[in-house]
Amino acid sequence: MTITIYGIPACDTMKKARTWLDTNGIGYTFHDYKKAGIDRATLEQWVEALGWEALLNRSGTTFRKLPDADKVDLDAPRAIDLMLAQPSMIRRPVLVGDGWIETGFKPERYAERFAIAG
Repeated sequence: MTITIYGIPACDTMKKARTWLDTNGIGYTFHDYKKAGIDRATLEQWVEALGWEALLNRSGTTFRKLPDADKVDLDAPRAIDLMLAQPSMIRRPVLVGDGWIETGFKPERYAERFAIAG
């Protein structure tokens, strides 16, 4: 199984997710938005799978600092544009496997995903 975890290295939630994966022996590739960015096609696939509302981190500092005009009347194309411009607005982590995707980190969800008894 190929696993990729997307995010930024300094994020506390990312650190927890990566530690969980490491501790449980789950191999993965780390995609660093700060170094590698993210492309429109990938974001469009994620939005189709999860919905833009699940991907756009509206509680984060980067989103909160946006001008009010950029925060209203959001839809999928506008949300994708925001996340492309500032990938730190993408909820972290995004975990992608063969045929599945999820966002956020909850140890119990990861354990279920990888069928690890807790």
